[in-house]
Amino acid sequence: MGKESDRLTHVTAAGHVHMVDVAHKAVTERIAHASSFVSCNTEAVRLLRSGELKKGDALAVARVAAIASVKKTPDLIPLCHPIAITGVKVEITVQDEGVHTQTRVTTTDRTGIEMEALTAATTAALNIIDMIKAVDRGAHISYARIDHKAGGRSGEWTRTSTPPVDSKTDAPPTQPTTKDTPVVGVVTISDRSFTGERPDHTGPAITEHVQGWGHLVDNRLTPDDITHIRTAITDLQGAGAWLIITTGGTGITSRDLTPQAVTPMLSTTLPALTNALQNSGIGKAPGALLSRSIAGLIDRTAVVTLPGSPHAVRDGLAILDTVREHLHSQLADADH
Repeated sequence: MGKESDRLTHVTAAGHVHMVDVAHKAVTERIAHASSFVSCNTEAVRLLRSGELKKGDALAVARVAAIASVKKTPDLIPLCHPIAITGVKVEITVQDEGVHTQTRVTTTDRTGIEMEALTAATTAALNIIDMIKAVDRGAHISYARIDHKAGGRSGEWTRTSTPPVDSKTDAPPTQPTTKDTPVVGVVTISDRSFTGERPDHTGPAITEHVQGWGHLVDNRLTPDDITHIRTAITDLQGAGAWLIITTGGTGITSRDLTPQAVTPMLSTTLPALTNALQNSGIGKAPGALLSRSIAGLIDRTAVVTLPGSPHAVRDGLAILDTVREHLHSQLADADH
């Protein structure tokens, strides 16, 4: 089976499953973020948003069930160790296509907390389905996943891609994906989302929109920090993204650093697109007058910075919808 670190730790050399002995491991602070998404029909979404479900407050039930399930994880997953839970946060939001749950679980112990976070996210999703199944028999879990973990010998890990959400079928997305499928990078810039204090709403919204173009999406989540922002953009450019869309950090507070991070990286500015993005929300929200969204090129990669507001992101994406095909072809040196 190779070196000890290359083996499945829950399987002995003889091929038998067992609970790993963690007595030799150091007690450290550990954290895990997980998320799930329940796809459902528009009537279920309407009832969830209005609070008119006959069974009651589905979001409250799902939240309590998620917290309770964390403490039951070793009973449900036989090879998990009972560990001391120091904190559980559950954020559940209703979106146009369904219900998104984000969990954050912490411990100070000898082993990781990922399965507890994932159990919470999955249990919340199952409870949402139970609450809405009378109005949507087709409601289903589109994904349940670990998004971030930190602590322990393996250190920190963050998911860098987001699965598609398909509210109509469990089948794979109908858009074919090949090595030639365009890749768009999405960077959420938020201190609070990075630390798990609040869910990321705009990153998933941009991802879903871009997937509607038939493009692949590569995601990053960073704090409001110039070095982190530049690193995320450079990584995405190196991964082959033709367009990088950031969200957050375009205001005027001391922590709004996106323009300062991105502007020096641009080899070419796109002033007309920048003006269109900045003007897209004027008259709709007072904050639009203070937006510092910018657009430009880093070599042959386009970069567009959008605000962190869901409404502002929607307005910015509407602008991109009008130009993105031409922008893509022009970056490939196509004819006018």
